[in-house]
Amino acid sequence: MNLLDRYIFKSVLFACAAAVGLFAFVLTLGNVIRDLLPYILSGRIALPMAFELVLLTIASVATYALPIGILTGVLLTLGRLSADSEITAMRASGISLPRLARPILILAVLGGLFGLYVNFRLMPSAKIKYERELAQAVRTDPIRFIQPKTFVRDFRGVVVYVSEIQGPEMRDIWLWMLDDQGRATELIRAQSGHVDYDNEANDLVVSLQKAQIEHRDDKNPEDFSEPVLVGSTAQTRPVRLSLDQMFSRSSVRQKLPWMTYGELRAEQARLAAQTVPAAEQKQHARDEMKVTLTIQEKFNTALAVLSFALLAIPLGIKVSRRETSANLGVAVLLALGYYFLTTAVSWIDRHPEYRPDLLMWLPNAIFLTLGLRLFSRIEKR
Repeated sequence: MNLLDRYIFKSVLFACAAAVGLFAFVLTLGNVIRDLLPYILSGRIALPMAFELVLLTIASVATYALPIGILTGVLLTLGRLSADSEITAMRASGISLPRLARPILILAVLGGLFGLYVNFRLMPSAKIKYERELAQAVRTDPIRFIQPKTFVRDFRGVVVYVSEIQGPEMRDIWLWMLDDQGRATELIRAQSGHVDYDNEANDLVVSLQKAQIEHRDDKNPEDFSEPVLVGSTAQTRPVRLSLDQMFSRSSVRQKLPWMTYGELRAEQARLAAQTVPAAEQKQHARDEMKVTLTIQEKFNTALAVLSFALLAIPLGIKVSRRETSANLGVAVLLALGYYFLTTAVSWIDRHPEYRPDLLMWLPNAIFLTLGLRLFSRIEKR
């Protein structure tokens, strides 16, 4: 690799690394706000564990950050070189466009290979570890799900409010029992109470003392024209609050996108070896197609690194923009178009007869064709 190759390679590499970092940060931030922030703010997860979970989240979003980061980095670098007339000087000295693009394509191939590693090894292991660590962190102190002076709506069929909590002891407790439509059919208010965790049932068990219970009409609990039945008791029966919605006692259920290549191939072989009744063959074909689509999508996401780079080379040279915001906007629009096409294909996974496994290659085919055509037109100029 000569001096010019090293110059282009390093320029594109640094720009791509910065762009991948930017998009990884944005995607990670969205996942943290959605999944981790409530646990962190409520104190259910300690900060060291939260930091480890954030690192695992970065590994899981690298699948999407890598292609768009490569696209952005190439556009930024070639746009700057073209705007500074460096591309013109290179071509005037007899350097062809394919020769000029060689270090970028080498970087794109390396990025695609790294993308395969991320999709089939790094992301699945990081996602599984993330789910396990999160469940374990929450499970170590499940009583923290009840926070003082907070309306807790995480439990199915119950809203909980507690004024004061000291360890397992609580004071001024309110419980609203809800029906399937979310209407309060019973209100329990107790002066004090005690909460324990039932590990076998995965429930919080709340024992109440000096409680007042208000019963409403089960059929029409919002009708206040009739008198409400109110009773008092020194101690109520324990109220069980299920934690199954927050975390399961069992091991993490491994979803198809979280499987490695070997696990996906094993799942394919398992489904292919099954003998199913005629009535279940349609659903069985759908299950097989889902596994195939998962494999194809992982390969396509890695190939997108090369597709995006090949398209970005002529675009970066032709547009000739120094402005980072303009090139960033072009990259985002192209990436959104690619992921929209990919998502649209995944919508028909329940119809194997339409061959979505082959259609999954369509977005990359479009980008590669468009990139080669633009490449050829610029080379002829």
